[in-house]
Amino acid sequence: MKRSLSRRDFLKLGSLALGGLAFRPFFPQESDQDYGDLARIAIREIDLRALPDDQSEIVGKRYRDQLVQIYYEMEAADGPEFYNRLWYRAWGGYLHSAYLQRVQINFNQPLNGIPEGGQLGEVTVPFTQSYSYSRYDGWRHEYRLYYETTHWVTGIDEGPDGEPWYRITDELQPVDYHIPAIHLRPILAEELTPISPDVPASDKRIEIELARQTLTAFESGEQVFQTKVSTGVSRSTPPQNGIPTDTPKGHFNIYSKMPSKHMGDGNLMRGDFDLEAYELVGVPWTTFFAQGGYALHGTYWHNNFGWQMSHGCVNMRNEDARWIFRWTTPVNDKPEIEKTGFGTLVHVF
Repeated sequence: MKRSLSRRDFLKLGSLALGGLAFRPFFPQESDQDYGDLARIAIREIDLRALPDDQSEIVGKRYRDQLVQIYYEMEAADGPEFYNRLWYRAWGGYLHSAYLQRVQINFNQPLNGIPEGGQLGEVTVPFTQSYSYSRYDGWRHEYRLYYETTHWVTGIDEGPDGEPWYRITDELQPVDYHIPAIHLRPILAEELTPISPDVPASDKRIEIELARQTLTAFESGEQVFQTKVSTGVSRSTPPQNGIPTDTPKGHFNIYSKMPSKHMGDGNLMRGDFDLEAYELVGVPWTTFFAQGGYALHGTYWHNNFGWQMSHGCVNMRNEDARWIFRWTTPVNDKPEIEKTGFGTLVHVF
């Protein structure tokens, strides 16, 4: 059973998360009011324009994690050839779609218990603020977890508001953290059943065309799936880790699949509340294909598919990344934290 959270109530939660370091209980109220289509601002700030045109008058600003109501979407009549022309009509003007994540607000019935080995779940609100607890520090801010990110639940505890909170275990962190149980939907086993399991693994292949920013899946030479993606942006200055940000070209095979992956170094743990840091928690449906950490995966920090955006990985819409996760080998449908093996061919050119 899902319960709707009003936008007003959720904005209270957002204000709480951005407020002081001390935790204050938040008690959302049920509401049947329909607020229409919502989007979350996924960048530090974005211009609100008078017209769907980057050259038109700036009539306002919207800031990271604010929620905006989308009245309709449209494609701009004019624009450069290599340009995302999709705009959203919002209150007071137009917002370019590149850094708006379409979201919903849904509550979930908490589980009575967690199976041995953990339960994979998906965030169903625009964002939820996680906290860790220690006897010395009490409840402290940790990561902000975003809509459609996936996480491993390993327990149920009483939260600071006296309600059930899920204990989240992160493969990069020695300390677990917690979120309200109503903010996360358990992912059912049938949602991860393999796609086309009767097709021999050797008859499946993926082609990623960098010039067109497309990913195409084939079975026995026949196209069965195609979508826009965002591959790596070439950078003249080498990154600190020395790994190129271009998506590598060549023939590869999938070697690891993780339904939830923490990408980053974990430095935001222990209350460092920098939302601009490159710390991506709960990246969904991560399918590694090239050494160096290059993967196909879901994306919640931009909506600019069809244009290069990444640090080398292949960014995909979450629903598309889940399809690829289910279709490719090695099969990870239990699911397991990580499944390794010699898997589906990936050709990048």
